[in-house]
Amino acid sequence: MKESKNFLIILAVFLICYWLPVENIRFNNALFESLALVKWYAREHVLLCLVPAFFIAGAISVFVSQASVIKYFGAKANKVLAYGVASVSGAILAVCSCTVLPLFSGIYKRGAGLGPATAFLYSGPAINVLAIIMTARILGWELGLARAIGAILFSLIVGILMHLIFLKEERNRHANGSFESGVEEIPRPLWKNALYFASMVGVLVFANWGKPQEHDTGIWPLVFRYKWHITVIFLAALTLMIVRWFKKKEIREWTAASWTFAKQIMPLLFAGVLVAGLLLGRPGQEGLIPSQFVRNLVGGNSLFANFFASVAGAFMYFATLTEVPVLQGLIGSGIGKGPALALLLAGPALSLPSMLVIRSVIGTKKTAVYVSLVVVMATLSGIIFGRITA
Repeated sequence: MKESKNFLIILAVFLICYWLPVENIRFNNALFESLALVKWYAREHVLLCLVPAFFIAGAISVFVSQASVIKYFGAKANKVLAYGVASVSGAILAVCSCTVLPLFSGIYKRGAGLGPATAFLYSGPAINVLAIIMTARILGWELGLARAIGAILFSLIVGILMHLIFLKEERNRHANGSFESGVEEIPRPLWKNALYFASMVGVLVFANWGKPQEHDTGIWPLVFRYKWHITVIFLAALTLMIVRWFKKKEIREWTAASWTFAKQIMPLLFAGVLVAGLLLGRPGQEGLIPSQFVRNLVGGNSLFANFFASVAGAFMYFATLTEVPVLQGLIGSGIGKGPALALLLAGPALSLPSMLVIRSVIGTKKTAVYVSLVVVMATLSGIIFGRITA
């Protein structure tokens, strides 16, 4: 059996190499787009997004007691509090679908229930206040309002449904106590740990503060102008806390836990980004799947158009705020209002790279259900919105 499997793998690789369409211009362009997307991802997201996220996830696994996670996010936690905190936490972080993954993995492995954990997983990239404001300004207040309402409801509904669907498995998981061990007794008062985590979140949020529109006024452009000054202040505060409050053993455990998350997540993310770039290209560029083909399929407000927009959005990779200009171009090419909302609700919260990582954390079955729930609800929301605005 094993030899037959090895033979089939070798045969498949041989046939791919034999029929590799290197003479085809579209294939060469798609290959270039795949590598260009990986280069852009490495430059724009690894150092400023993923590295801080890995350190936060490592800190959660080491310095947040399992008892505290179970108290607020576990199976016996107050449901209103658990889902409320999960949604609010995601909205505050306002990260992309890949950056939220180490944080999701951290709280889930420390004992958080599947429902609150997946609510947090969706809310992080979806309930982005600045992105919703940009959507309303650029694409119209109706789409901005629908996105805000849909994202908030989605985070709660997805979490509750995941909890109910896998209720038996979750009960067994918590009954068996199958969680990763960590440092339970912390030799610091709670306020010191709170400041420590707040400084890391501050670095993550302000280092990735999005560029405002040209004519924007108010707090967002002001913060963007001084984003690096604010980031340096948080980073200096974090460094001072580490030097003054932490022992060498704790720092070693923290860095080791962060490295564990990086080893688990980074290879899957880069593999997913390569495939996504090959198939769909970068925003505004062509991959193997022609963009005109996509635009032709998402016109109007049919069930298929909304479903296809949801699926396409789920597999594409959107960095924070990039979905708005991409959708602006699609609307100019004829995408319907319903499919536009469906793409907005499914796209920022999911991507092919994030699916690969989620699978490694919660398994294939739960990942398939989570992705299906997001796609189905995005499709239904698109249909309803399209009929209301028709």
